[in-house]
Amino acid sequence: MLPGEGGNGNLEKVININKPAGWTSFDVVRRVKHYWPQERVGHAGTLDPFAEGVLLICVGKATKQVPALMAQPKEYRATVQLGIETDTLDITGRIVAERSVPNTAVDDIRAVLPNFVGCIQQVPPRYSALKQDGQRLYDLARRGAAVEPQERSVNVHELELSAVKSFDLVELRIVCSKGTFIRSLARDVAHALGTVGFVRRLIRTRIGVYQLEQAADIDRPATWQPGECKQ
Repeated sequence: MLPGEGGNGNLEKVININKPAGWTSFDVVRRVKHYWPQERVGHAGTLDPFAEGVLLICVGKATKQVPALMAQPKEYRATVQLGIETDTLDITGRIVAERSVPNTAVDDIRAVLPNFVGCIQQVPPRYSALKQDGQRLYDLARRGAAVEPQERSVNVHELELSAVKSFDLVELRIVCSKGTFIRSLARDVAHALGTVGFVRRLIRTRIGVYQLEQAADIDRPATWQPGECKQ
């Protein structure tokens, strides 16, 4: 069924969208909702506005699949800038710390990564949608409230160094559970290397069986078809 057709309450689609950088996850939901205004539309796992890649949009009866889809392992490619930390821990933030980058060999970087695999404790970014004392952390941060996010357990299944682009720019591949903040992981890896860091670019390449290579273009609704949809 093409966008704009049907929508009588019987539709059931999971659409694998390649979210562009600069879009919020709800921007994508609204775009899809435009084609099926009679249907419920939701997403299975937020991507930060600066991030790109796989965003699963559930239409109609498929919204019941959201919890199961969110529980699937997620894979990311993160480009980490060493030597600088921002308040958001990503490229959109304000620089809050700078530190020299040690002359670290590739083997040294690989040596610290196993410390962040498995069930680990992680402090979420201050700028995140998590709630603390009934309020979103990013709302508290924007008001300048002195609130420290609470440490919590997350699962990192795989973490590997996939590229060294320069002495202060590395790329990591991560496979993790829901609730894992890649921004926090990048910060913690940088600290383990004796410096600071933030995520310059983040691409989600997979959620469960849904791959980036099969993701549809948000600006080409005619491509939202069985190759990208599972009904």
